[in-house]
Amino acid sequence: MIARVVLELGPWSWWVLGLVLLAAELVLPGVFLVWIALAALATGILSLLLWEASFWIWQVQFVVFALLSVIAVLIGRRFVSSSKTSDEPLLNRRGESLVGRTAVLEQPIAEGRGRVRLDDTTWAVEGPDLPVGTRVRIVASSGRHLTVERA
Repeated sequence: MIARVVLELGPWSWWVLGLVLLAAELVLPGVFLVWIALAALATGILSLLLWEASFWIWQVQFVVFALLSVIAVLIGRRFVSSSKTSDEPLLNRRGESLVGRTAVLEQPIAEGRGRVRLDDTTWAVEGPDLPVGTRVRIVASSGRHLTVERA
């Protein structure tokens, strides 16, 4: 069946596969099918050039496609992973973004635990026992708890 489809469509079968994979990438985004689609399109280019060659049978085409897919995915992963640096690395790490700020205790720190208000949020804090109204500096963040010291 595969041989029949390849023979009927000729070298354009790889172009069709590449376009179908690109369309699938639009429906199922994940930046993975793009690389396989590029391998299919590259195989299509080779097929246009080598279609009349006696060695360019469908089995060879699939091997070339598989090799190009692996190469494209490896290069694509390197390309995508190197571009993942953000201009705001603490965007979804609110607690970590508070480290270094100072605030005034809203509830005393008793037995190592208290509360402080920062902006519009009240945060649980851990640190040395201190009375209400003491200015503290945030030195660390772990989940929803902030570690503080006297400022």
